[in-house]
Amino acid sequence: MTELVEKARAIAAEALKDETRSDGTPFMGHPDAVARIVEDELGLPENCVAAVYLHEATRSHRDIDLSGFPQDVLVMVDGLNKIAGIKPKDTRLEAEKYKKLIVSYSTDPRVTVLKIADRLEVMRRLNIFPKASRDQRILETIMLYIPLAHQLGLYNVKSELEDIYFRHADPEQYRAITNKLKATERDRERLMQEFIEPLKQKLSDAGIVYKLKIRTKTAYSIYRKMQVQKVPFEGVYDVFAIRFIIDCPQDPKTEKDLCWKVYGYVTEEYEPDTARLRDWLTNPRPNGYESLHITVKNKRGAYVEVQIRTTRMDYEAENGNAAHWAYKGVQHEANLDRWLTSVRYALEHPADAKAEDLPQPPENEIFVFTPSGELRILSAGASVLDFAFNIHTNIGIHCIGGRVNGKAVSIKEKLSTGDTVEIMTGKNQHPSREWLNWVVSSKARTKIKQDLDSEERKAAAAGRELLERRLKNWKLEWTDAWQKDFMKARKYSNVITFMAALGREEIDVNDIKAFILRKQAAVEARTDHGAIPEIDHNLNYAAGSDEILVLSAKHVKGLDYKLAKCCNPVFGDDVFGFVTRTEGIKIHRISCPNAAQLIQKYPYRIQRVIWQDSAGTGDFQVTLNITADKEQSVIASILQEIGRFKTSVRSFNINENNRTGTYEMSVRLFVPSNLELDKVISQVGFLKHVQKVKRL
Repeated sequence: MTELVEKARAIAAEALKDETRSDGTPFMGHPDAVARIVEDELGLPENCVAAVYLHEATRSHRDIDLSGFPQDVLVMVDGLNKIAGIKPKDTRLEAEKYKKLIVSYSTDPRVTVLKIADRLEVMRRLNIFPKASRDQRILETIMLYIPLAHQLGLYNVKSELEDIYFRHADPEQYRAITNKLKATERDRERLMQEFIEPLKQKLSDAGIVYKLKIRTKTAYSIYRKMQVQKVPFEGVYDVFAIRFIIDCPQDPKTEKDLCWKVYGYVTEEYEPDTARLRDWLTNPRPNGYESLHITVKNKRGAYVEVQIRTTRMDYEAENGNAAHWAYKGVQHEANLDRWLTSVRYALEHPADAKAEDLPQPPENEIFVFTPSGELRILSAGASVLDFAFNIHTNIGIHCIGGRVNGKAVSIKEKLSTGDTVEIMTGKNQHPSREWLNWVVSSKARTKIKQDLDSEERKAAAAGRELLERRLKNWKLEWTDAWQKDFMKARKYSNVITFMAALGREEIDVNDIKAFILRKQAAVEARTDHGAIPEIDHNLNYAAGSDEILVLSAKHVKGLDYKLAKCCNPVFGDDVFGFVTRTEGIKIHRISCPNAAQLIQKYPYRIQRVIWQDSAGTGDFQVTLNITADKEQSVIASILQEIGRFKTSVRSFNINENNRTGTYEMSVRLFVPSNLELDKVISQVGFLKHVQKVKRL
């Protein structure tokens, strides 16, 4: 025992002198047994052995002075203490989460290996624990520690843990299988001798140097195969396998040629089951495993699995990265796999493994707990607010703060692995745009944006209703062009934001009244001086003849006039007439794209017009362009909303814009008036996922 280990053991012996195990024996027997596993069975260096003793000493005596020990020992002790504090709420449901948590605590990658060694010692002495404690350890072992041992390539440890688990979890099946293995042990040895006898001379004549090895499956592995394949013990063909290990130069072509040559001799002598041929020479497994497997039947009808590989392949399979690595039944993540590779390096090169040189576990996730002990995984950098949304959307929306490890904190407090978090809520709390600066999870960002959007649309509806009511009381017109000018002056980029500001009283509605009065005064001043009105301001009056043409909404296709197709006027629109040479009078909207040019170039052909009759006495064609998110439900919502008004849909075309991720829709309608059309545009614009509605 080295000086470092002796010093660590002395500290542990003093700290644990009054503690006993469940069977009354001194607790010190546990770290001594774990230290032997770490040193003798796993071959790890003295620093790891010292960490085992100091972990047990400081687990319940945190005030012990460890300043005289190397930094890598202290790091391992800290990781082991954190893992010891994990109390799984339901391991069966959250095994992968807890497995990743164990790895995240392993700042030094050897910590995970030390914890597996600790668990192996506990399982070897499982009988000393009370039943409830024993059952919990059995469950944790099969769900957490056996998969970790599997991934790390600790095959012997994994096999022993599996058999101990099996012996306690299903003792009857365990006895049945182990008894059959014992009863057939001599048969297997005789079968191997009989198997190789006819092949000895052929292999010798071919100059092939080899050795034979029998690999017998563990009881648990046989049991799992019986369950999966739904066969009895006798139906498991690979209860044991005869392995040829060929001694040859490490040249890929030579190795493969010799393996196939041995395969040829075996299948010449015995009947092969080609359906069970596994060629991992030509196509090695993703973990690098190379071997040739074939099941054959001997003269007495007994089935034998034969594995053929070279010395190099066998070493890689037993000791290298291929050893039960990235194997069936184990979930993988690229970052975690790379880290586990570093653990294998530490196991295979203990003398070279320095803490500062070893890769750290993946840091893209943190692991936090609810007050009831439920484990939640969040992205690194997550805040209390992210945690609240991870629990439930409504909890996130109404979150006002939290308690982290019992301490009150704000909603933007960043969390760390191991934190226990309790969320505090308030019924009057709602998200603000600042929240988007404090969250990192996509779920939280999406839910916050949805809530903000919903509140924005509610405020916009209130603002629009307020403006329409005031305009009606004031008996003033509010044109689209004036609205654009007002929004531009106040720096509002879209109508919903503008209306929402009005609804939240961020804009004084009386400012709009003053703006309208200024616009009207400017228009009247220009008209008095004979100037052409600003067509873009949607005036009710066009320059030209004093005679007024009265339009009948009932006869929009009469001989006296026609509605211009370039702008499709609707009853109630501000319009003017233009006298054409061959088609009579064409009626244009004042906001028509061609209006300014017609009025400026041909003022003598402009006809003042007004509408006769009331809305609803005619049908007018109009086309709407609608931009919306690519959500299937939005199309049905738009059609349903249009159907609520006095309209008739004549065509509905949709194009997908993959660059912007939107639907571009063109809807042709017949409407009785511009009042009904405005209702359609307004209500469709308020629909969820609708970005823009524009009349052509």
